[in-house]
Amino acid sequence: MTCPTAQAQSVALVGMLGNRALLVVNGAAPKTVAAGDTHDGVKVLSTSNDQAVIEQSGKRFTVRLGDAPVHLSAAKNSGTNGGKGNKIFMTAGSGGHFMTAGQVNGRAVQFMVDTGASTVAMSAMDAERAGLNYKAGQPVMMSTANGVTQGFRIKLDSVRVGDVEVLDVDAVVTPQAMPFILLGNSFLSRFQMLRDNDQLTLTRKY
Repeated sequence: MTCPTAQAQSVALVGMLGNRALLVVNGAAPKTVAAGDTHDGVKVLSTSNDQAVIEQSGKRFTVRLGDAPVHLSAAKNSGTNGGKGNKIFMTAGSGGHFMTAGQVNGRAVQFMVDTGASTVAMSAMDAERAGLNYKAGQPVMMSTANGVTQGFRIKLDSVRVGDVEVLDVDAVVTPQAMPFILLGNSFLSRFQMLRDNDQLTLTRKY
């Protein structure tokens, strides 16, 4: 019998390799899964050009390329994924970091939780990919490993992880390349954080 805590909490489709779906389960490293195969309790039933039909615990869901992760617990409990949820579940990856797919202003991105960052932080390349006019923001000087450089302070209309959406989130954009967008305290401070070994739960404050 499968232990409920081992079941996937969120699944995102980040690519297609032929008839294989490239899935991010609980924010871990992407994994290619063929139709009929199972990964972390998630079975891929079918794939098409930009979507896959998956199944967990007898429940079926459709994940689409570039969309925010499907939050399986919320979908099972309420049947909705409209951004009105109040909990985010993450599992630490192999390096001990909590990473998850999400959205900035409706554009698909990859986040890494960073409690040491005061705001959400992203590279100029990520900002351009998300369609942000960051150069219209407030210029700020930022210290990096390569010295002091100019960045921009901006306001994000929306940051979404799973079925949880937060509006008006402060962020900074740096010219320095970054492998992930840092999910800093301008987002995290809206939540109560509870870590249990390699599981992280964020519960929205009201």
